[in-house]
Amino acid sequence: MNPPASVTRAAAPVKRRIPGWANGVLWTLAAIVLLTATADLTGLPNITATSTIQAGLQLAVPLLLAGLGGLWAERAGVVNIGLEGMMILGTWGAAWAGYQWGPWAAVLGGIVFGALGGLLHALATVTFGVNHIVSGVAINLLGAGVAKYLSTLLFAPVSHNPRQSPKVPSFDTYSAQPVADWLADLEKQQRYVVSDIAGIFHGLLSGVSPLTMITILLVPISFVVLWHTRFGLRLRSCGENPVAAESLGVNVYLQKYIAVVISGGFAGLGGAALVLAPGQNGYLENQTNGRGYIGLAAMIFGNWRPGGLLGGAALFGYADGLQTLTDGKTVLGLFYGVSLLVWVIALVQLIRRKWIVGLVSIVVGGALYLLYLSIDSLPQELTTYLPHIVTIVVLAMSSQRLRMPAADGLIYRRGQGS
Repeated sequence: MNPPASVTRAAAPVKRRIPGWANGVLWTLAAIVLLTATADLTGLPNITATSTIQAGLQLAVPLLLAGLGGLWAERAGVVNIGLEGMMILGTWGAAWAGYQWGPWAAVLGGIVFGALGGLLHALATVTFGVNHIVSGVAINLLGAGVAKYLSTLLFAPVSHNPRQSPKVPSFDTYSAQPVADWLADLEKQQRYVVSDIAGIFHGLLSGVSPLTMITILLVPISFVVLWHTRFGLRLRSCGENPVAAESLGVNVYLQKYIAVVISGGFAGLGGAALVLAPGQNGYLENQTNGRGYIGLAAMIFGNWRPGGLLGGAALFGYADGLQTLTDGKTVLGLFYGVSLLVWVIALVQLIRRKWIVGLVSIVVGGALYLLYLSIDSLPQELTTYLPHIVTIVVLAMSSQRLRMPAADGLIYRRGQGS
């Protein structure tokens, strides 16, 4: 005689899923351990130095904003390859407004010009049904051309250089005192492990601008709005099944327009972050340098989720900051750290009895370790493209677990399901 269904259900083991925030904390701790171990075992303190962490945080901000822009658009079913062009428009708008009225005006100018690019993309893809990739590429070309024309028209008479704007006032920066000073003292003492951890946290808690604080807050705000409000549910339904959403009374066109305009605003704000960054203080031609595409890659790496996007932006921003401030020897030290990480992954896969993946990981880790031992320093020509190389490698490694919105990139016409 078979046991009752209730008994069977009670006997079945319950598989509990780790909460998203706890998963994020674990990954953060793992990253700190990896960086600290790499810095100590290679004797390269620049890996965890305050200056490197600060530069990585500063460079992660525009990537994070561009990624948030892509997240909002693609959750509504619109692929936004045009983030780069919207960022370019944002850099010009921020420089034009900031030069005249200060840094907060620069923030508003960047948002407005980026949103205009988003509105144009929405008009093409939602109303006229243009292929999303074609429209995005056109936005990128148009953004670069418009910014160059406006710069020549308005900035050249003032700065005497058509490729850049006059200096734009930037935000003051703030530190978490007295914790920041205490961490700085610990870092200077050069204690084993302790000073490396202190350098990481000192870089995160000192010299932070208001725009950086706002950007970090936008991550949980986006999560709450998109996953815990009726508006967010309607918007995401348009990216999963717009026909079903319309049958339930959702104005699919309106939701897509709102999402893409917000997406452009985020990308434009990312452009403003570049203009207001310390050491920049103005518009410069080709200032974005492909960061719109890297932001989109960070969003894909994060599996179209805000928390994962934050991790991707931090990774790519750190790689960018490392190659900017350090030499090829320090960058080469990361190969040692990555080899350790790959061997840990190999061990986990072997424990799970995934023999092929485990053995391949052992070989890859060994190859990276041999590369670290065989050369003294990476050439400058290679370290310059470190963020782009990291982007490609990370996306290749994470491609197996990705799940994009079901209707992302599909052309939708009103009344399609009737």
